Amino acid sequence: MGKLQAFQIAFDKNKDVYSPGESITGTVTIKLGQQLLCKAIKVNCNGFCGITNKVNDLAWMMEEQYFNSTFSLADKGTLKEGEHTFPFKFLIPASAPTSFEGSYGRIIYRVRAFIDTPRFAKDYSTEKPFFLLSLLNLNELPDIWGTCSSAVTQQFTYMLMKTGTVVLKAQTDMKGYTPGQVIQVIVGIHNESGKTTGNMAASLMQRVTYEMKRPTYDVKMIAEVEGGVVKAGKEVEWKEQIIVPPIPQSSLAGCELIKIDYYVKVSLKSPDVTLTLPIHIGNISLDKKKQSHNSPKTAAPPPSAAAEDTPAPASTTDTSTSATAPTLPPRPAPKPRSKTSSYNSPSAPPAEYSEGAEGGTQMYDGFPNKRQSQLVSPNAFSYAPGLFFAQNQQHNGPGPVPCGPTGMPAPYPPGNGAISVPTPLLLPPAYDISPYPQDAPPSYDETCNT
Repeated sequence: MGKLQAFQIAFDKNKDVYSPGESITGTVTIKLGQQLLCKAIKVNCNGFCGITNKVNDLAWMMEEQYFNSTFSLADKGTLKEGEHTFPFKFLIPASAPTSFEGSYGRIIYRVRAFIDTPRFAKDYSTEKPFFLLSLLNLNELPDIWGTCSSAVTQQFTYMLMKTGTVVLKAQTDMKGYTPGQVIQVIVGIHNESGKTTGNMAASLMQRVTYEMKRPTYDVKMIAEVEGGVVKAGKEVEWKEQIIVPPIPQSSLAGCELIKIDYYVKVSLKSPDVTLTLPIHIGNISLDKKKQSHNSPKTAAPPPSAAAEDTPAPASTTDTSTSATAPTLPPRPAPKPRSKTSSYNSPSAPPAEYSEGAEGGTQMYDGFPNKRQSQLVSPNAFSYAPGLFFAQNQQHNGPGPVPCGPTGMPAPYPPGNGAISVPTPLLLPPAYDISPYPQDAPPSYDETCNT
């Protein structure tokens, strides 16, 4: 028609980014080539979230409204030729979430203006979006202090044959970062197999969850760094840095349809080993002073734990117990061993070596500081008074008689193992009253004559 030459919205001071609870002010400018009949001129400010299950689709399946305000700039009448300016002002709610634009949903804020014309005439409209930023202070998040660490063990399989395991450990120096900061990643890999691993990699990942009846997940790699390989039987520590680019913050407080999570993924190409380290991305970085003050410190053990570790003093023997159990002499103190001795007392084999231990095969992986476990005969234990193993053992000759600390033979329980009365202390036989003759045996000559 040529009547409307300009119809636009402008924010004061050309401001495009606002905060929750702030007022947004501006003007609506209309420039006409000739007069225009109108029923009303309105301006609207609204904010909402829309999600869908198709990429970059604006036909929202679910919506969430945050605010929607409209007021009239002019009533029914005639706008004369020339330029007309109408000011406006809106208050943004304090609970409005941060703006966001993803593949399956958006959080949108905009100001729109409308010119309603009489019947059979063309209506006019225009809009101008703005960005809302709700600052996320990392210092206010729970459990944000300290480092984030994780570990995983994976079997290394080659041609359907297990060749060993790979132990992957990783940690970050902090749990929260802001754009522009550097994530310090420390990775430790112990290749306990006979095959070289693939390249190691560390990635900053973003996962966006769109809460529909059937949630949709959008996982993206923001940044990635790659390292080398680990040879068979080697242990490597890898240190790397990841710069955080300008990305949306972790929390969209006030939005129930979109959730954003960030994590550092550490992985190996071969075998397929992956672990994740969850982190937070915010707008206000962690305070180093608070971090050192709130960092977990090694606490002293509780009194109960200390009491458990401390051996209890010897208590008085109960009379009811002494009536059914033999009184044993105290065990002599063991001889001190040299500091350089590598003696290890026998112990039960751990779970991972149970199969090899049952087979009687000695297992040694070349690490001198690792305790070896194997099957041990009960007779391998050092003698303790009162210790008895019910075994049918045949002795080829008289063995040494174990003695207590006083030099007397140690008592043994009856062979059937049943003890009903206290076993008296066995003393050596009195040879002076033995019925055998005490005279010396005949000499060789006397024997020949006989």
